[in-house]
Amino acid sequence: MAGYNSPAAHMDLWGVSHTREKGWYLSLMAPNDRGPNYAWLDPSRLYCHQQALQDCIEDLLQPFQDDVIDLVAGMDAMGFILGAAIANHLGKGFLAIRKSGHLCVETHTQPYTDYSGREKVMEVRTDAIKPGLRILLVDQWIETGGTMQAAIKLVEQDGGVVAGVAAICIEDSEGGLQVKAQYKCSDCVPEHLRIQFNSHNLESFKTFPRRQKYHEK
Repeated sequence: MAGYNSPAAHMDLWGVSHTREKGWYLSLMAPNDRGPNYAWLDPSRLYCHQQALQDCIEDLLQPFQDDVIDLVAGMDAMGFILGAAIANHLGKGFLAIRKSGHLCVETHTQPYTDYSGREKVMEVRTDAIKPGLRILLVDQWIETGGTMQAAIKLVEQDGGVVAGVAAICIEDSEGGLQVKAQYKCSDCVPEHLRIQFNSHNLESFKTFPRRQKYHEK
């Protein structure tokens, strides 16, 4: 297999890094190729890779290996993928925290502003969270922190305990830093790469040829 830092390694969706250090799979994530109305990257590409997904889950759970977790909750919608996978890995149940208007049962709601600046409302069923229940909150990404902060409020207003927060990346935005300061958190980003993630410009993007095409438009 090509070396970890070679273009072939980043583009190969099925290869595996020889060393498999924390975050080796992050270079599988694809850059935005469709313009400013979309997120700056697509993390879900790494989910296609069996070993990458497994290692991502294990990296996220490492800080919580000695902690009590009763339930895993995932954010609508991409947090459902990682959240359900983590719940299965732990042998725990999974709670979907939804955008409003999708649940046909009684819910508690919480308004929030998402990463794009849009005002939204999140909801959770009223019968799932009991006082003292320790819940691991999972999302694919935490950019501004608004979505995760709304989920935290929904858990805590029902008496639940936030056992931790996990995401592929928790950016050092004002909201992201607030979440990190108040709760035990885990992400997959090695410290030497964090500046790239905070600036939304990964070195690995250079190996995706279509990115240059997008910038030339």
